[in-house]
Amino acid sequence: MRKIWIRKIPVVIAIAAAGIFVFSGVVMLLWNGILPAVLHIGTITIWQAAGILLLSKILFGGFKGRRMFNGSCRKKSLFMKWQYMTPEEKEKFSGMGHCNKVYGTANC
Repeated sequence: MRKIWIRKIPVVIAIAAAGIFVFSGVVMLLWNGILPAVLHIGTITIWQAAGILLLSKILFGGFKGRRMFNGSCRKKSLFMKWQYMTPEEKEKFSGMGHCNKVYGTANC
């Protein structure tokens, strides 16, 4: 079993590198096709596009990793809370987040 994983590592690395290269190429083409004409800025290379992608990932996405439960634990806890609410609490909770509180109407 271990030998299979050792053989797959170079393939996974090659696929990841190809994906980064293709995605950087798309960013470069979009940048060079739109921004110089609109904002009168210079064109970029594929390495600069890869750097922009990495910088945007750090600034906006972070490196949090994968979510283990996809929110299923949160859904279960909300369901458990909902089961033990009184009808008045359920009514109050179901009205939260709707625009009828802001605008005073049922339909927005």
